Amino acid sequence: MKIIILDRDGTLNQLGEEYITTPAEWQAERGALEAVARLNRAGWHVVVATNQPGLGRGLLDVLALNAIHAKMLRQLAAQGGRIDAVFYCPHVPDDGCHCRKPAPGLLTQIAERYGVEPRDLRVAGSTAEHLQAGAAIGAQLHLVCTGQSASHVPGQPLPPGVPEGTLAHADLQAFADHLLAPAPPAPGA
Repeated sequence: MKIIILDRDGTLNQLGEEYITTPAEWQAERGALEAVARLNRAGWHVVVATNQPGLGRGLLDVLALNAIHAKMLRQLAAQGGRIDAVFYCPHVPDDGCHCRKPAPGLLTQIAERYGVEPRDLRVAGSTAEHLQAGAAIGAQLHLVCTGQSASHVPGQPLPPGVPEGTLAHADLQAFADHLLAPAPPAPGA
């Protein structure tokens, strides 16, 4: 099974002032939904892993979070795409949980649920924390230069905290282009 684990805020949707707490505040990153739909059509399953400390801080409840994700899924379906599941951590940083990225708990849960070896997962996002969680389980890492990483230019040294060996892409469309590019011919073919 081909699985991509995406971060949400700054990768699929634009960053908010502080937290996205209502469906009205959730606005897709340009081209992100189309990129997911292209990946789906090519046989990739897309799962979201997201820290949602606004829950732990009481800024939104699970009903509001579900409404935000329902909007995301409706807009994605309109583009012909889907997200197979959304895993989220509701804790604040001081809670010391195992699911809050950069801890690998959410990503480990995803690998176990889908029966995929961590080394076969593609982990893509715009934050060092998301990629650090992926590195902790040995996944293949992809920085998407939107959201918190919008100032990074692919081909330049990686931003602080981003694990070595991470491939950088201008946006989710460029990441999809990378995954969907034809494989180079085998030597001697």
